[in-house]
Amino acid sequence: MSYINSIGKYFGMLRYVFSRPERLKVYHTRTFNEIEIIGLNSIGIVAILSVFIGAVISMQTAANMTSPLLPKYTIGYITRSSTILEFSPTIISLILAGKVGSNIASEIGTMKVTEQIDALEIMGVNSLSFLILPKTIAAMFFFPFLIIFSMGLSLVGGYVAVTATGLSSHEEYVFGIRSFFLVSDITYALFKTVCFAFIIVTVSSFFGYYTKGGALDVGKSSTQAVVWSSICILLTNFILTQLILL
Repeated sequence: MSYINSIGKYFGMLRYVFSRPERLKVYHTRTFNEIEIIGLNSIGIVAILSVFIGAVISMQTAANMTSPLLPKYTIGYITRSSTILEFSPTIISLILAGKVGSNIASEIGTMKVTEQIDALEIMGVNSLSFLILPKTIAAMFFFPFLIIFSMGLSLVGGYVAVTATGLSSHEEYVFGIRSFFLVSDITYALFKTVCFAFIIVTVSSFFGYYTKGGALDVGKSSTQAVVWSSICILLTNFILTQLILL
C-alpha cells in the first residue's frame, strides 16, 4: 500500500511541477544555471567512461571473433550498434542517475529539512515548480547532447583500442562503423535519453522534496533516489525496446 501511495504522491507532485510558472524570467535564468550544474559539470565523467566503454566493447568483440567467416569490419559494426542502441543512452544515464540524481535529492532534501522550502511556500511561490521544473527542462534538453558526445567518444575509444593492438585496421573499423547504419537508431537512443533524463530529475526530486528529519535522512533520501532512478531507467529501457525495436 505504501508503494501505491508513493506512486500517487509522485504523480500528484508532477501536476504541480508542470503548472504555469509565476515569473518566466526567473525560470529562464534558473534553467540555464541548471544546464551548467546538471549538464556541463557532467562532461568530464561522461568522456572518461565513454572512451573506456568503447575500447572494451571493441576489444571484447575482436577477442570473441574466432570464426574465420566473420569479416573484420564486424568489430566496428558491433561497437557502433552496441554503443548507440544501448551503452551510451542506458549506461551513461545510470551513471548520471548516481551523480546528478544524488545531487538533486540532497540539495532539495537539505532545503526541506532546513525549512527553506517552507519559506518559499509562505512567500506564495510554487516550490515544486520553482525547484524541479528548471532542472527537468535542463536535463531533458542537455542530456541528449551528452549522449551524442558519449557515442562519438566511445567509437573513438574503440578505434584507438583495436588499431593500437592490431586487432583491426583503420579501413576495416571505419567501414564497420558505416555499414548498415540507420538514422532511426540515433532517434531511438535520443528518445530513450529524454525519458531517462525526466526520470532521473523527477524521481530524485520526489525523494528530496518529501524528506523528513535531519541530515541523516537527507543521506537516506539521496540513496533511495539513486536506487529508484536506476530501477525506473531499466524498466523504461525494457518497455521502450519492446515498443520501438521489436
